[in-house]
Amino acid sequence: MKTEEKYRAGIPETRRIVIKVGSRVLVQKNGRPDTRRMRTLVNDIARLRLAGKDVILVTSGAIAAGMQALKIRERPTKLPDLQMAAAVGQTRLMSLYTDMFAVKGYIIGQILLTNDNFMQRMRTINAKRTIENLLRNGVVPIINENDAITDEEIRADLALGDNDLLATLVSKLIRADLMLLLTTADGVRAPSTPGRTKRVSFIEEVNRKVMRLVTPDDNSLSKGGMASKLHAARDAAQSGCLAIIANGLETGIIGRVMKGEDVGTIVLSELKRNRRSGA
Repeated sequence: MKTEEKYRAGIPETRRIVIKVGSRVLVQKNGRPDTRRMRTLVNDIARLRLAGKDVILVTSGAIAAGMQALKIRERPTKLPDLQMAAAVGQTRLMSLYTDMFAVKGYIIGQILLTNDNFMQRMRTINAKRTIENLLRNGVVPIINENDAITDEEIRADLALGDNDLLATLVSKLIRADLMLLLTTADGVRAPSTPGRTKRVSFIEEVNRKVMRLVTPDDNSLSKGGMASKLHAARDAAQSGCLAIIANGLETGIIGRVMKGEDVGTIVLSELKRNRRSGA
């Protein structure tokens, strides 16, 4: 069995999963939340919960929901307006998730975090304790950047960052087995024939050679914030967490990933890589 096949074969047995879904997956071109995709996401998470998995959802979309409520057609450029949209949209986004998960028989628990929460020991302990308690009681934790009071994420373009770092920090905090990053691409892509690319199904180590595939300065062939996702996958690997980058626009993608099918790009965890090499 090939190395990649070996690790994909183990994915169905993973117990704790962090699923991060970005704005480009959840938001329509007109800036409004895509309720059809949200409902599909909720249905997939409900299936995983029924299978006995711990699932933590890291979601974007609050600003888009706020834009819809405020009847703002284009994404604001001024920080106070972005924070206002986030403040209004956060409750609307959670209301959508509340109703959708309720149909499947689940209660959600919202946790708003910023990067600063992971830099203070007591706050980190409190966040971990809350997430663990929600999971023990059958509640689905939904985590988002607290955009109403922070300027780190929302100053950046949606294609960059977009909660990738937050997903990594959460994965390390709760010792996740798998981090699934849902984006608008089918994974990392590399040149195949002149003018064409192919999906890279397996990355053993995120090194300079790999990063050159997705760095804009190096004539990027992979778009949609792929560099950010590779950085996130590399950082998660430090705690022994497998990472998969997959196309969140594809119906049934979560189920296919969890079956161990050859979809997306899998990034091997550092602990598993060292164990295999005997380090």
